[in-house]
Amino acid sequence: MTTTPDDPTTALPGRPPVVDLATWQAARDELLVREKAHTREGDAIAAARRRLPMVELDGTVEVVGPDGPVPFLDLFQGRDELVVYKHMWYDGAPRQGQCEGCTTTAWHLKDAVYLNARGVSFAILTTGRWDEVASYVEFMGYTQPWYSVRDVDAPVGGSMGYITCFLRDGDRVFLTYSTTGRGNERVNGSLGLLDMTPYGRGEAWEDNPEGRPEGRGPCWSWRSDADGNATWGPTSRPVPQWTRPGATPVETSAGTATTTDAPSSAASAKVSGAGS
Repeated sequence: MTTTPDDPTTALPGRPPVVDLATWQAARDELLVREKAHTREGDAIAAARRRLPMVELDGTVEVVGPDGPVPFLDLFQGRDELVVYKHMWYDGAPRQGQCEGCTTTAWHLKDAVYLNARGVSFAILTTGRWDEVASYVEFMGYTQPWYSVRDVDAPVGGSMGYITCFLRDGDRVFLTYSTTGRGNERVNGSLGLLDMTPYGRGEAWEDNPEGRPEGRGPCWSWRSDADGNATWGPTSRPVPQWTRPGATPVETSAGTATTTDAPSSAASAKVSGAGS
């Protein structure tokens, strides 16, 4: 049976109805059927992904890391498989002005110990100048291998904001898979956990029951200021909105740098304050 709160004034807005355990279990079991079907479809998609053809590329092309230029082949660290995240970069932007979505992604995979144990190497590539990138990586405390692919052609360089997979066969290197947008969500385990909660991610696009609070923004990451304070909406962000290379900085009435471009969304406390 379904009940209502004794004192509606103390209830959270739009919270789920209160039922007995048996009623909850029946509803949960019904949803589980759909979840299992979703899991099996995901397995089938992964099987198809493993059957994709691949493209050979020049493994000697050089990328720049802490030890200077190295061949892309070195990023495999002797392993046969390599996953890279291509981190967007805005030249000259302050740390808190770097891409909030990419920062969130990088933050959720600070090291690749488990991947390495499974024979897979991991690295982050970006188009930033190495001196800027090195300073950013040190400030963030990242332990992943970072490399600059500035002026390097795709598929090693090229467009950023992608997860890309490579295979090594001796000295030969192959591109096997690439994804972007919401395909990158697999790195961010926090999103999966939020999807399990009654209030979800708090995004504007979510399909929520009537009475739930409206989403705060259209994307899965938000920007905060340098003190870690969340800043919602296009008129309340005190940090630079470096939404794309070439965006024009201007000064607001508060003296805070921003741009004439439409603002992008934001990330989380240390992440956003440091470089989201």
